[in-house]
Amino acid sequence: MIRLGIIGSIGSGKTFIGKLFKAPIFNADKEVNYLYRYNRECFNKLKKKLPKFVNSFPIKKNDLSKAIIEDKKNLKKISSIVHPLVRKRLKKFLNKNKNSKILVLDVPLLVENKLYNKNDILIFVKSNKKKILKRLKERSNYNKDVLKKLVENQVVLSKKKRLANYIVDNNFTPKIMKKKIKTLKKKILNERNNS
Repeated sequence: MIRLGIIGSIGSGKTFIGKLFKAPIFNADKEVNYLYRYNRECFNKLKKKLPKFVNSFPIKKNDLSKAIIEDKKNLKKISSIVHPLVRKRLKKFLNKNKNSKILVLDVPLLVENKLYNKNDILIFVKSNKKKILKRLKERSNYNKDVLKKLVENQVVLSKKKRLANYIVDNNFTPKIMKKKIKTLKKKILNERNNS
């Protein structure tokens, strides 16, 4: 099984690129949303640590945003509860898809949380600042202050770039990107089969 880790800055288009590989995807953002909506354990723990902000179930992202804006340390508190639960779900996903040729890990903090292993193929998604900003503003939960805190939490991009096995330039039309990823997928499969 080949594990592809999609890395890059917030808003670079990692999820879009991940989908183009047409393989089972573990999307950490979706998993987090699932936990906020349905996981009582997550709610109880967050309520205990952040009683001022979290007091109704399902958890509202807006409440967590307020907590992060008020105090940067709250991001660490949230992460300490959410990340172990996401790891559990990742384990389940890997077991469920262990017979797939390729798996895609769309995990924003893949590098920061050391969720990748040395055999994973890391793909860095590069995008120009204008496009990133446009994408972020289109998000329903866009918040400049929260974004700033999240960006500070990401390992410096140049370091991520150095770790990557491939760099994908996501500044083209979806049609061109489809072709690019199709070619890259073939290349990765061939290289793995020949090694």
